[in-house]
Amino acid sequence: MVWIPAGTFLMGSKHFYPEEQPVHRRHVDGFWMDRAPVTNEQFSEFVATTGYVTIAERPRFPADYPGATPDQLGPGGYVFTQPTGFMEPDSADTWWNYMPGAQWRCPLGPGSSAMCRPDHPVVQIAYEDAEAYAAWAGKALPTEAEWEYAARGGLEQAVFTWGNADFPDGRARANTWQGCFPIRNLLLDGFEETSPVGSFPPNGFDLFDMTGNVWEWTADWYHHRHTPNDTTTTLTPGELRRGAPVESFNPLEPWQTFPRKVIKGGSYLCAPNHNFRYRPAARQPEPIDTAICDLGFRCVTRVPDSTTIATQESHEGLAG
Repeated sequence: MVWIPAGTFLMGSKHFYPEEQPVHRRHVDGFWMDRAPVTNEQFSEFVATTGYVTIAERPRFPADYPGATPDQLGPGGYVFTQPTGFMEPDSADTWWNYMPGAQWRCPLGPGSSAMCRPDHPVVQIAYEDAEAYAAWAGKALPTEAEWEYAARGGLEQAVFTWGNADFPDGRARANTWQGCFPIRNLLLDGFEETSPVGSFPPNGFDLFDMTGNVWEWTADWYHHRHTPNDTTTTLTPGELRRGAPVESFNPLEPWQTFPRKVIKGGSYLCAPNHNFRYRPAARQPEPIDTAICDLGFRCVTRVPDSTTIATQESHEGLAG
């Protein structure tokens, strides 16, 4: 894990999607954060030790999914299937498919394997799964503010985690989609799907893959805009969630019965012409029951580092 020092930053952006507004100043206390997303190898150790069964490995309750077919109620997860011909960029239903049998061990469905990719981020992880791993590891999931502050790496209001140019010096700095999504991926970054964690340079806080590769869960319930009281609220170590589940439903999708958490960072399926969200300010709602082939997580620990402890002890000694 990497120590992220306390600080104040401008959260959000006014230049891209409306849900990233308003830009507001936030303070975040210092915390430890996983240097990279949780990997297949790490999650495998958790499952081997605890016997945990993920959401994608369990059957679904028909009452929670009105109108679902029997195949859609069986264990599985969502998998991206690249179209073979031209599609409108907003036709997501044509390339996202519920795949029976898809889960963290076989993230792209039966026949695929995560075991041959031990250093890739684990995916097909629903929110409950991420929380379970974090609890087992003695950690927690980051708040949205913690995640964005860490992703920025000290670069105030920069577009990307590394600066303002998408391809500085003509080189890819994250695992994303290059070309016209979803038809053609030029693979300029060298990867068609997930990549081993740490394949690209770290940000200013020495964190890998804070954008691109896989989306990451946060502990915050989704709201379609940053709420006004965020401008003055200081996060405390005990504050794990913001908002409320009843407010996280999307009125444009009334059939969706599950509340949503904020996910951050974008993935290998984000492109400038579609879902341009491999940026620190970007955010997206995700139903808490969702397991998908480009969604993972990383953890935090909210305890002071040794320097902070030493400083506190010194101050207490002087006071005594």
